[in-house]
Amino acid sequence: MAGEFGAVLRRLREKAGLTQDELERRSGVSVSTIRGLETGKRRNPRMTTVQQLADALALRSGDREELLRAAVPGRRGGGTGEAEAGAAQAEVAQAGAAQADSAQAGATAVASPAVPPPAPAVRAASAEAAEQLAKAVAARWQREEEQRRIQDPYPLPVRWKAASESLTDHWANIRRLPPGVPSGPLDLSGRLEGVAETYRSIPSGRLVVLGRSGSGKTVLTLRFVLDHLRSRTPAEPVPVIFSIGAWDPTAVTLRDWLTEQLTRDHPGTAAPGPGKVSLASALVDSGRVLPVLDGFDEMADGLRRPALEALNATTLRLVLTSRPAEYAAAVAETDVLTSAAPIELTDLTLDDLDHYLPRTTRKADRSDPAAGAWQPVLKKLREPSPDGSPAPLATVLSTPLMVALARTVYSDTPEHDPAELLDTERFPGVRELEEHLLDNFLPTVYRRSLPGARGWDPERVQRWLGHLARHLTELRTPDLAWWRLGHGLRGSTRTLVTALVTALVIGLVDGALSTAFGGSLVGGVLDGTVVGLLAGLLFGLVHWFTYTVTGKDVQPSAVRLRIRGRPRSTKWRAGSRLVIGTLGGAFFGSAYGFMVGLLRALSRHAGPASALETGLIDAILFGLIFGGAAGLSFCLLGLLETPLDIVSAVSPGSVLRADRRTVLIQLVFWAPVFGTAVGLGAGVVVDLLQGHLGQLVMDPMSSLMLGTISGLGGALGYTLTLTAWGQWCLLARVWLPLTGRLPWAVAAFLDDAYQRGVLRQAGAVYQFRHARLQSRLARRRR
Repeated sequence: MAGEFGAVLRRLREKAGLTQDELERRSGVSVSTIRGLETGKRRNPRMTTVQQLADALALRSGDREELLRAAVPGRRGGGTGEAEAGAAQAEVAQAGAAQADSAQAGATAVASPAVPPPAPAVRAASAEAAEQLAKAVAARWQREEEQRRIQDPYPLPVRWKAASESLTDHWANIRRLPPGVPSGPLDLSGRLEGVAETYRSIPSGRLVVLGRSGSGKTVLTLRFVLDHLRSRTPAEPVPVIFSIGAWDPTAVTLRDWLTEQLTRDHPGTAAPGPGKVSLASALVDSGRVLPVLDGFDEMADGLRRPALEALNATTLRLVLTSRPAEYAAAVAETDVLTSAAPIELTDLTLDDLDHYLPRTTRKADRSDPAAGAWQPVLKKLREPSPDGSPAPLATVLSTPLMVALARTVYSDTPEHDPAELLDTERFPGVRELEEHLLDNFLPTVYRRSLPGARGWDPERVQRWLGHLARHLTELRTPDLAWWRLGHGLRGSTRTLVTALVTALVIGLVDGALSTAFGGSLVGGVLDGTVVGLLAGLLFGLVHWFTYTVTGKDVQPSAVRLRIRGRPRSTKWRAGSRLVIGTLGGAFFGSAYGFMVGLLRALSRHAGPASALETGLIDAILFGLIFGGAAGLSFCLLGLLETPLDIVSAVSPGSVLRADRRTVLIQLVFWAPVFGTAVGLGAGVVVDLLQGHLGQLVMDPMSSLMLGTISGLGGALGYTLTLTAWGQWCLLARVWLPLTGRLPWAVAAFLDDAYQRGVLRQAGAVYQFRHARLQSRLARRRR
């Protein structure tokens, strides 16, 4: 039984003198899973999880057998339970033996995922989710490859060789050989089109790709994902690219971070999966996701060592990319990536340039198809220099990034002559040439006119993109998320702007409606001013404590609202929604009622004691009204929520549009429901408390006005302060353009930058085409 397994696990862990955190580091099983198993919240642990825990605890045969028996449901049936435990133990042992035999024979072992939970329904649900995820990933990266023009006219040759032995684990570990079996190195050399086969030739399923800046690591990961998916069997995990530069291993475990990123880029995986966890968590925990971790070198200096230690604490199959120096430094501080085979990308040759660059230009002379602007340059590069060293331009053009930049600046613009790159007085070294190509990339692509696109001033573009690059550098992440654009501001500034704009919007709405109901412009302006200031203050405080103090982001919604038909609802927790809504509404209503009652009493020249009494009575009254209305409204909203589909196309624009639709439907639904609940609730609460709190008066017109203003004001305040789309409108569409940091049409600008090849899409976020471009723009902005 799961409860018995938890008790046995806790006793053996305490016997070994380990905390849950220490067991997590040794086993690779997340501390939340360990805690859930020990408390009985997680039942039916997977055999691979049990084996990982047993290995980490270094259990002897008796204790190991006891742990395995406790993991088998129905064990109390006597001999049947013992037989099931023995079968489970034999299953684990046979899997390990088969893997070792395959490695010993030198076979190219196919990466097999961890064994999923035993229930057929659970296996079927996980398998179906994995297949849907595979289709979504393949469609996304196929579009991205076309957008990046990788096949135009053909992919630049990316080759690699085996990396240094000092960065390589023991070959016996890489080949998964049992003790005493002779081992030797694998032949890992290859080309871009064979990257999937190279990975499959590694029995451990762990590959490290090393290459200097711009050497083609990101393109290689993209090609690996597409090739692996094209030949993938249902038993194999789905390769998914994760930008590891955004991971803080000191704050969140690897599995939890992978789950968060998978949910962000594939919102449909937030739907409930087997075992009362999300589909994303189930896919990661069951080994059905193959993490392709791109950009280890982009992590902050102090995080690479703990990141490598965390990766070594897991048994996940993975692909990791990094620049050699950063990876070597992390290895020197801790150890190599366990069981990982490292390869290192090699430079492009002059022959590669001869074959590629001339084919990227227009034919200048139809009678001589080989003639072009690059031929004289390439011919000059082959001439030996006086000191025998390669020309600076040859060194620069040895990486795919610089070749792509050179193609953009010179091949795609016939008025530019690449012969100027040979001017040693203007470009005496490699650094000057690289900076020239980086600095001219933006002016070149923005001089081009795209069909249906608006024109942008190149100087303003430099400033806007510089702000974004600096914003990412300060956040220490390569991911440009539209819902985090406001994080370039200080937390206090962000909260202040949120409170002021919310106060202005709600004040204008209240003033207009109060004037319409009461017929007095002065009264409407006064009421709107008071309500606006109170609402701005209270919603600002809610935003401050919810996000600024905790450091959390306002995330886009992972659900949509379905008005017609019965929604395929998420696990709706009416109790939690009722508590959160009631407490939030009661807090707002009490503060609002106290201030309004106090001001109303003081306006009648009442004494301090009488004013305080009136404020407290109104605080109780409005606290009950708003608490009940908010709790009811949040519960009803939950009934309409349904998860997004996994196969839905995800891009920054599509996530923004989906979040906008969800928020607007919430606004349209929540305003009348909340307003009606407030209006009707006011009459009910007044009748119930009549006499207990004195003589209470609430006429129908006052109830109608209170409900209408509350419905619109509450919905607008919630939208602006507590939703990702509201924060986007408030900060990215108003404040940042107003201060000159971004254009007014931010979404159009970002999409245009993507179409021009300045940005690339990585799921729900943008990234700069390359870290070098981002770094250069950020430095120039400073």
